[in-house]
Amino acid sequence: MNLTENNVVFSKIRTKEMPYGQDIFLTKKYSFNKKNIMNGLELLKNIRPNSIPVVFFDPQYRGVLDKLGYGNEGKRQIKRSQLTQMDEKTIINFIKSINKVLMETGHLFLWVDKFHLCQGIAPWIRGTDLTIVDMIVWDKVRMGMGYRTRKQTEYLLVLQKPPIKVKNIWKTRNIRDVWLEKIDNKVHPHQKPHNLQSALIEAVTNEGDVVLDPAAGSFSVMDCAMSKKRLFLGCDLEDVENNGIN
Repeated sequence: MNLTENNVVFSKIRTKEMPYGQDIFLTKKYSFNKKNIMNGLELLKNIRPNSIPVVFFDPQYRGVLDKLGYGNEGKRQIKRSQLTQMDEKTIINFIKSINKVLMETGHLFLWVDKFHLCQGIAPWIRGTDLTIVDMIVWDKVRMGMGYRTRKQTEYLLVLQKPPIKVKNIWKTRNIRDVWLEKIDNKVHPHQKPHNLQSALIEAVTNEGDVVLDPAAGSFSVMDCAMSKKRLFLGCDLEDVENNGIN
């Protein structure tokens, strides 16, 4: 059977362009490729609707810390508790704002823990246009804490804004749904894998596109975006690296 170009589901190019180019701000402009220290919701309010191709979001869950009182926390866990926490209402407000700024076919890469994976995130995306289209398991190659089993994985949900498409939108096919990557030198309690983030950025954007992270933490997404010749836009409430919370 011969498949014509129109029948092929996948493609190695991304033809979808940002509708406003780099002119994405409403009233106040922010710097690209910079560690902006501010509230991410304020940043999102100043971005044009339907303008951003990809957003990374790693919520700092209040509920998880309530559950993880093992009684033998080390320095790393104590430092985690010093970070500003997000309640469910705040997370929902972030996701609604992200949904607003994402362009058509845009992607949200949403980090979740085991508790939210099992309980579901339906309340978070209710009332948005977002659909879960895939999931990646990050194997950190090192054991963490746990009452019964020791935590070694985190979960990345892949959500897309309609129309739900792959062809000419997601241009690579080298990302496995179980990703092994160890972080040796952590500068943030919730630092995420550089190689995976870089691969995802390359898959759903072109050079010069904007990559958004409104709760950037260690700003690892910034490093990944810049390494792929994309423009990073993001912020965090705290400069964790300079404040010594790691």
